[in-house]
This record gives sequence, structure tokens and C-alpha cells, in this order.
Amino acid sequence: MIKISGYIGIFLLFATSLQAQTFFSKELKGKVSSADGDVAATHVLNISTQKAAITDIEGYFTISAQLNDTLVFSAIQYQRKEIVVTTAILASKSIFVSLDPAVNQLNEVVVMPYNLSGDLSRDMNNTEVAPVITASTLGLPNAFVKKMSQADRKLYASKAGGPLIATINAITGETKRLRLIAEREAKYQRTELIRHSYHDSLYIKQLKIPLDKIDDFLYSCEIDTTFASIDAKDKLKIWDYLLEKSVLYRKNNELEMP
Repeated sequence: MIKISGYIGIFLLFATSLQAQTFFSKELKGKVSSADGDVAATHVLNISTQKAAITDIEGYFTISAQLNDTLVFSAIQYQRKEIVVTTAILASKSIFVSLDPAVNQLNEVVVMPYNLSGDLSRDMNNTEVAPVITASTLGLPNAFVKKMSQADRKLYASKAGGPLIATINAITGETKRLRLIAEREAKYQRTELIRHSYHDSLYIKQLKIPLDKIDDFLYSCEIDTTFASIDAKDKLKIWDYLLEKSVLYRKNNELEMP
């Protein structure tokens, strides 16, 4: 009888552990971005569970993760980045990652052709440089037209294919889906713009946010409606918000206070 009770206890313990593990495991939706925008087929690996995903042409991906799992983002053209899953990421069920390009540095470059000495200040005076030709210098009427993103172009195409195509896309929900993607892309681009408006040293020294947590911190700001209502060009208001938000972020993520 005691032996049977022992088996039952072990079974209940195993079931409880499995249930807890399942409870804390969540499906994360995210997006990878970069300065050049070429983020398709970026590998996303959860090295804690050995699960993997690959980003689509727009950088979106979905992967299962638990608290404290480590996600690794890698591609040939970018530097490898690791992010540890926090409670904030699990709560939002989403993650935003910015990748830096891989840089191959040369120890020494010797410039010989075209009578160049390698001294930039001297060679610039001796080299004839043709004027840069752009749409604005030529005075073209479309010189200052805002460039549409890929998501915006797809949304525009869904409405510009004629009344029949527009009606079909509206009925099937394709127009709504593309609109949501365009809105989400615009939000990511806004966050990316703000991210690079301040040097990393300001995030680290003033906001006390570790370097590997900056992207996660900004994403926690992005999902806040207050942050979205501030003009991205108003650097003073943005910075005041970041100062206030950083205190709450450090507290929620149990980061060492200053």
C-alpha cells in the first residue's frame, strides 16, 4: 500500500511540474529590424529549449519561450545578439530586436592608384569630385515625396486594384490585415528612430539600463499609450518620459538601482 502511495505521489509531482512548465511557456510574437531593412531569414533560436524560428520577409517571427530562456538572433550579415526572456516580455507576449551589421575591419589600407597618397586631407584637395546628382538637385517634382514602406505599398495595392479587387480584399479581411501590419511597422520604425536619437551611454549612465536591455526597455515603452502620444521629434518630452519609465522598468525587472 505504501509503495502504491509512493508511485501516486511521484506521478502527481511530475504532473504538477509539467503543468507549471506549460503554464509559464508562452508563444512570443516579435520583429527583427536593422538599419538596411534586410532582415528576412534571420535565425531565432531558443537555446534553452532548442526551439527555432526564421523571420519572414518583413522580419516577423513566432517562437515559444519561458521565463529566463535565452533567445539568440543570428544572420550572416549581422552581429549575433542574445536576449534573456523577462517577465515584461512574457506579459506583452512580444519582443522587438534591432540587429547591428557585422563589420570586417582591415588593419591597414594602402591606396596607390590615381596618384592618391592615403592622406585624406591632401587627397581631397587634389581630387576632382563631380557634384552629387539627386532628385532634389535636379528639381524634380517628386524629390520630397515620402518613401512608402513595403507594408504601406502592399496596403495601397490592396485598395488600388479597382473596385472589384478592393471589395474582395475588404470582404476577406486582407485590407484589414495589411493595415494592421502597416500600423505595427510604423510603430516599430518610430521606436527605432527614438532608439538612435540618444547615445547608448545615456541609456546606461543616465537611465541605468544595461546595454543588452535597451531594446527590451524601449519595447516596454512602445506598448504604452502615453509613449505613443508623445511627438517623436520632441526630444525633451521623450527623454522626460524615458527617465520616469526607466525607474519602473528597473523595479519590474529587478535590476540594481543606482
